Amino acid sequence: MNSANTRNIYSGKIITLNIDTVTLPNGVTIDLEMVRHPGAAAVVPLKENGTVVLIKQFRHAAGGFIYEIPAGKLHPGEDPRDCAARELEEEIGYQPGKLELLSSIFTAPGFTDEVIHIYKATSMTKGRQHLDRDEVLEVVEVSLQEAIEMIHAGTIRDAKTMVGLQSVFIGRGTANLSAQGTLRFWRKAPQAS
Repeated sequence: MNSANTRNIYSGKIITLNIDTVTLPNGVTIDLEMVRHPGAAAVVPLKENGTVVLIKQFRHAAGGFIYEIPAGKLHPGEDPRDCAARELEEEIGYQPGKLELLSSIFTAPGFTDEVIHIYKATSMTKGRQHLDRDEVLEVVEVSLQEAIEMIHAGTIRDAKTMVGLQSVFIGRGTANLSAQGTLRFWRKAPQAS
């Protein structure tokens, strides 16, 4: 894909909206509305006893409170790992002993370039929560199993949270999943013919 022209429509605190005129691999030239985002980091806080620490945060775009893992926007030039550690302490008051990258995901590649880097935090120690003035949230601790059940029940609907929790669950529950035959579905992708 070749970008022929970019016209800025809006530049805000978090996003930039552009109209990109691009030539697709098939030779067709079109205008695409593109939301540019600096990226973000998110973290699944996993305590030694197997509980995960979630936040129940007010999100205007979602129409109220939703369950999420701690997350935040990358500062210019910031390493995603540093962002994950910063957000962990800011939002729930813990410092990570260990951060493991689980995945880096595109949030909605049809219209935005946002990538969220999702980590698992373990060996956490108590720090100090310090919320931004626009963060309205409650800290909630549940077992990993209960969090997965909340996904299946539709209580957790945030995509980064679902990806993070399910990644940790699959990694932790290998023996249980293998015994049920479920893990094979997740591990083996269909072969192209």
